[in-house]
Amino acid sequence: MTTEHHWVVTPVTTDLLRGHVDVEATARGLLPHRLPARARRQIPDDQLTMAEAQPSGVRLAFRTRARVIELDTLPTRRVYQGFAPPPDGVYDLLIDGRLAAQASVAGGNVRTITNMFTQASVLTEGPAGTARFAGLPAGEKDIEIWLPHTEITELIALRSDAPVEPAPPSGRRTWLHHGSSISHGSNAGHPSAIWPALAAAEGGVELVNLGFGGSALLDPFTARAMRDITADLISVKIGINIVNGDVMRLRAFTPAVHGFLDTVREGHPTTPLLVVSAILCPVQEDTPGPLAPDVEGGRLRFKATGDPAERAAGRLTLNVIRAELARIVEQRAADDPNLHYLDGRDLYGEADYAEHPLPDELHPDTAGHRRIAENFARLAFGDGGPFAAKRG
Repeated sequence: MTTEHHWVVTPVTTDLLRGHVDVEATARGLLPHRLPARARRQIPDDQLTMAEAQPSGVRLAFRTRARVIELDTLPTRRVYQGFAPPPDGVYDLLIDGRLAAQASVAGGNVRTITNMFTQASVLTEGPAGTARFAGLPAGEKDIEIWLPHTEITELIALRSDAPVEPAPPSGRRTWLHHGSSISHGSNAGHPSAIWPALAAAEGGVELVNLGFGGSALLDPFTARAMRDITADLISVKIGINIVNGDVMRLRAFTPAVHGFLDTVREGHPTTPLLVVSAILCPVQEDTPGPLAPDVEGGRLRFKATGDPAERAAGRLTLNVIRAELARIVEQRAADDPNLHYLDGRDLYGEADYAEHPLPDELHPDTAGHRRIAENFARLAFGDGGPFAAKRG
């Protein structure tokens, strides 16, 4: 932290934030959330409590002539007991939409996950720190600071060597997306490299990312949150968490999908709505969950533990879910011409897996995120896609 007298301190307020759904005032500052308080009160487990507070897709957006910027934060990191801690989260600074600098914040709280199945944990408190960006180009510029997508980040103070003002409205359409840990950004190297962020940049839209690690489970409170969020484009990516958590059978899945879509449509009756199935995940294509960690050889991978023969009794696999989602969307689209379906294997399929394998058999790496984003941008935002900009 610097003490030079010429620095400008700007309060971190909601008008500097984008991509958030709610904020919580803390003793130090602001904690961004990606579900509203009403929904948070209904969360049944620590997994989603942690995931929604990790600010995937949340960024500060402001205009300034500053050449040095400091952001004080208190991160809360997740560490799995028995595994090496992950590297510190990355803060991406974009200038006029282009990645220009990166920083990390040392210290902070550490939440140690003591049980990978229940997500039981122990919190060890630590100090706040500073993300510092120096040597920025002269002149007025639009700045975005994308917060680490896998660290809870309490925002404390913003300092700069020139005044800061909130960025003006971009005029771009808002894309509201819900999905699993892949949409959350798992295994992507930095926050603006998660596939929804890359696709949003390619499509020229503002992202609100409700990708929640392990928690895309057709929860009614998530559907109600989506119903109430202003959006021009909506997508829901359904499948992988339901299979790898083994949380329901086909009999319950079908009405749950209808109910989720019905709720979203209450607030967005004609908004383009894209239902996306899971990307290719070989361990779950035809084998039911639950998924289990496999640490043989000292490297974390995941494996499915269900019996494929039980598909006949309604056990879900990715292929079963894809077929049912396609049927549901086809049925509903007869009365809802703005409802669309996209097979996730068109985003990441066998050829992509051969070129960019899933390192842990479940999550893509940074290159895999880039591939998914490229395909989504082409299929959704490109000419003829459900999210294509209207012309004429």
